[in-house]
Amino acid sequence: MTSQQPAPMGVRDVLRIRDFRYLFGGQVVSDIGDGITLLLVLLVINDLTGSPAALALMAIAEAVPAFSVGLVAGVYVDRWDRRRIMLASDLLRAVIVLAFVFVQTSALLPLFYVLGFTQASIATFFRPARGAMLPHIVPAEGLPAANSLAQASQVIGNLVGAGTAGVLFGVFGSGFIGFAIDSATFVISFLLISRISRSAGRIERGTSPAKADGVRASVLEGLRIVRGSRVLLGIVMAVGVTMLGLGAVNVLFVPLIVNDLTISPTWMAGIDGAQTLGMIVAAGLVTTLARRLSPTTIITLGLLGIGVCIGLVSGITDIWQVLLILLAVGLFVTPLQAMVQTIVQTSTRDATRGRVVSVVQAAMSTASVVSMAIGGVLGSLIDIRGVFLVAGIVVVVAAGLSALMFRGISGRPAPDLAAKPEAA
Repeated sequence: MTSQQPAPMGVRDVLRIRDFRYLFGGQVVSDIGDGITLLLVLLVINDLTGSPAALALMAIAEAVPAFSVGLVAGVYVDRWDRRRIMLASDLLRAVIVLAFVFVQTSALLPLFYVLGFTQASIATFFRPARGAMLPHIVPAEGLPAANSLAQASQVIGNLVGAGTAGVLFGVFGSGFIGFAIDSATFVISFLLISRISRSAGRIERGTSPAKADGVRASVLEGLRIVRGSRVLLGIVMAVGVTMLGLGAVNVLFVPLIVNDLTISPTWMAGIDGAQTLGMIVAAGLVTTLARRLSPTTIITLGLLGIGVCIGLVSGITDIWQVLLILLAVGLFVTPLQAMVQTIVQTSTRDATRGRVVSVVQAAMSTASVVSMAIGGVLGSLIDIRGVFLVAGIVVVVAAGLSALMFRGISGRPAPDLAAKPEAA
């Protein structure tokens, strides 16, 4: 028996949904604030210590919660009202970010690490709650467009926020104003999310034992769900292997541009802008792609395209080549990430969706941290270009793994798993 799938919704269609507008609006302002704080923290630490080790320690403090606290957070996302989790997360982060202003000497630097770890830990509750609640707000056929908008918002917000942070730190010589702005964005996000229908945060319990079982048992159940689903296991394996390649790239990209190509650091804004432009353009094309290709095919092709692009970086000789390659990467990234999130949201029952989202995020973060460590070592043993070539090959392998795991699977929404959205 076959059933006709509803036509994918476009960006304008999902923006007509009242609750999604509030959710997306909160994300937009919050992403800009996150971009401000992300760079300001590094600028303040560098100003206080001038130590690369101190910067690396902050990066580790912010990365660890994703694969430690994150798995436990997913359990509570499947137990508590998801809307309330997001509201509480915004208020707590508003206070924590504002507390960053007290770190004005190197002696208080440990406070920075504690606050950074705490903020990142709270974020591990917010992100799965948002991902798990979205199918209650947007119908399954609108999830690709909604997720692509979220990806575009994140990269644009980080770009705008980073530019704002640089100006604020250059003018005032401290992070006070920037941290205050980020705190305010969390408050604005709180106010917007509070307008979302209360029913959107409620969980359809079904047969989930999340509340009856202990935390450990609930975490293990989330892992069993992923292991028992070929499409979910394929997602985790594909993104995990991908981040084993891309983590090293993220660490070594600046040294490649500045040290190897001897290109001025002022070009970094233009390079980020090229990838951002690609992601914005791709966000508008996701609906068209979703009509012609299955989600799993888009993921496989996206990984293949990114792998080839990263491999080509190893042979660049001029800035225009960097800009073109990063533009292409942006075109592949948005559809890839949108489809990964959509498959996770529509292939999991509502009562276990938070745990599955957390497992995927934990896999990505763990692989990324391992790759960053390996990349640092390889960067000193072989030339940086060689690392980029290896990273590209790793991502291409991830594409092959994706094709193998998804063989015969379209990844299109299963009607019995998708929650009914609230009325617009």
